Amino acid sequence: MVPRPVVTDRRRDAFIDAGCERVAYALAATNAEGAGVIRARFRMALPEDLWVRAVSTSFPEATLRLLTGVPRGDRALELGEVRAEDPVAVADAIRTHPDITEYDPLHTGDDRVVAQYEAVEQALYEFLWSSSLPPEFPVVVTDGEMTFDLTATRAQFEAFGDALDERDRPYELLSVVHTDADGGLLTERQRECLRVAQRRGYFAVPRECTLATVAAELGVDKSTASETIRRGTARVVSQFLAGPG
Repeated sequence: MVPRPVVTDRRRDAFIDAGCERVAYALAATNAEGAGVIRARFRMALPEDLWVRAVSTSFPEATLRLLTGVPRGDRALELGEVRAEDPVAVADAIRTHPDITEYDPLHTGDDRVVAQYEAVEQALYEFLWSSSLPPEFPVVVTDGEMTFDLTATRAQFEAFGDALDERDRPYELLSVVHTDADGGLLTERQRECLRVAQRRGYFAVPRECTLATVAAELGVDKSTASETIRRGTARVVSQFLAGPG
């Protein structure tokens, strides 16, 4: 049995690092025990008193993406992205909200704004902290609803569902992928290729990079990158559509 790291309140400022450690330990323990890893996607209505719910419901067509974040004392330092027809209007609503104490725009485009900011509330992190599972970014908010991913062992997954039920908070389980310990869903090469493509924006709509860009970062030709992406995507889509067993 692989021991899990202990995370205490004194390490709250290292929450993200501790979460990464927990993922690594959980996966190691899973492989050692011969169980499987569960990847799931949830959608949940946000509490009405959160600033992000207020902004997102005021601009229901906009997409707010929390790219990363970490608790700092009684506040949260976050890097967020707004995608909308008029992203500046949405960004202004965030900047002027009473719960936002600092706002520093890093990029402004025709349909996208990226900014770093500090928020007074920490409800998201308190929720994740109480679940004993690390945050996985990005967290996506649209019209008052949050969509997020979860990687867990079966026991952790079931405990997380029980915790949601106990809180009486409405949620949807959008997808579940089971990966057996004796063989991953993707090959290492497929996983690497898809990660590069996702990070570069190859799957974004509209696409933010070319196949040549992905191939160059991987050090392969375009035909190899294309075939690897196609095969990896086919396996992921097939698993998501087929579901368990």
